[in-house]
Amino acid sequence: MLKMILPTIMLLPTTWFSKNSMLWINLTMHSLIISPIPLLFFNQTNNNLLNHSTYLSSDPLTMPLLTLTAWLLPLMIMASQYHLHNETPSLKKLSLSTIVSLQISLILTFVATELIMFYILFETTLIPTLIIITRRGSQAERLNASTYFLFYTLAGSLPLLIMLIYTYNNLGSLNTMLVTLMAKKLATTWSHNLTWLGCMVAFMVKMPLYGLHLWLPKAHVEVPIAGSMALVAVLLKLGGYGMMRLTSILNALTEYMAYPFLVLSLWGMIMTSSTCLRQTDLKSLIAYSSVSHMALVIMASLIETPWSFTGAIILMIAHGLTSSMLFCPANSNYERTHSRIMLLSRGLQTLLPLMAFWWFAANLTNLALPPTINLIGELLVMATLFSWSHITIMLTGLNMLITALYSLYMFITTQRGTLTSHIMNMKPSFTRENMLMFMHISPIILLSLNPNIIMGFTS
Repeated sequence: MLKMILPTIMLLPTTWFSKNSMLWINLTMHSLIISPIPLLFFNQTNNNLLNHSTYLSSDPLTMPLLTLTAWLLPLMIMASQYHLHNETPSLKKLSLSTIVSLQISLILTFVATELIMFYILFETTLIPTLIIITRRGSQAERLNASTYFLFYTLAGSLPLLIMLIYTYNNLGSLNTMLVTLMAKKLATTWSHNLTWLGCMVAFMVKMPLYGLHLWLPKAHVEVPIAGSMALVAVLLKLGGYGMMRLTSILNALTEYMAYPFLVLSLWGMIMTSSTCLRQTDLKSLIAYSSVSHMALVIMASLIETPWSFTGAIILMIAHGLTSSMLFCPANSNYERTHSRIMLLSRGLQTLLPLMAFWWFAANLTNLALPPTINLIGELLVMATLFSWSHITIMLTGLNMLITALYSLYMFITTQRGTLTSHIMNMKPSFTRENMLMFMHISPIILLSLNPNIIMGFTS
């Protein structure tokens, strides 16, 4: 694990000691060199968990998410260039250091094996994210958004801390391997249901579950592009990862406890998709679509079958790449039109035809068109839900239809039609932006050729 953690930590001195003219080249190249390192750990099998140390290890559940995290760092750095273009050198370096600090805390969270260490690192990700929202946000509303984000996440996490302390008192250890082996002792306690609820709520807020999702659109609207990419691509996945880690420990002993959350996720999936149809703000629309997709991951994690876990992992990776990809052209539009209102950026296809192609590709992957990896994930989750209850096929089918509607609505509103009168001067697409989009779409296409490597324990 150190071969990945140490080079990432060394990005901090690289940021501060680089010459101003070489800052972007050094950081982008260094992070690109780090990004293939997690691929070295993909040769693990179910019986060969590489426990590198007592506290840090990787397994087939961790590796896809770790690879996604490592791949997104150079993309976030590339996407931030225009946003930080007019800042002073020290402010540029400070902003980039915040992104790197977030990356370090995310990597450590995914590889931690002690649950209390996982909790501390899980909370540590709050600090850089809050700095990105409050210091780098462009509007006065950012303080309100950061307050929502902080209190929702902290209030949800406190029961998890109490339950971890309680579990430690009962079992004497919080190592994930040992706790999994000794979890049957927990079953005899009267408060097992409360333990399950306390552990799950923290991750459901992070996902977020419908009803606990109000912090997400606010945060997305306020943060700059790198913050949006980090939030949607990796921070939401922490919730799914935590749920899959702990549901295997707190297994089907609390089966009926999951029913209210399954029903709420099914209902929330339809409601948030419908909300997307009436959004005028582009970033807000993409944020609500994330809530809708994460509802499928929550349901898959709660059902706890091999197929559902596989579908959840695939869907998390696919959603991380797709939503991050959607934020990139949305940011390009904003940099040119200085507005997130979709109607004010209509007709851009005539001026930026290549960017329109990337918009089209991003929307098609968002609505899970074959042969994208999104389709495989959604089909696995839908098949699992249908096996669990036949009624769910109506709701999941309706959700797929609404997803297709709002994806096409987003594309047509921003790209088609006549140009608005306020667009007088438009910069062409930069090579950096096209490269950024290509680096998002290529893993989606390549993974659809061999989805086996991100199927987790079931591959």
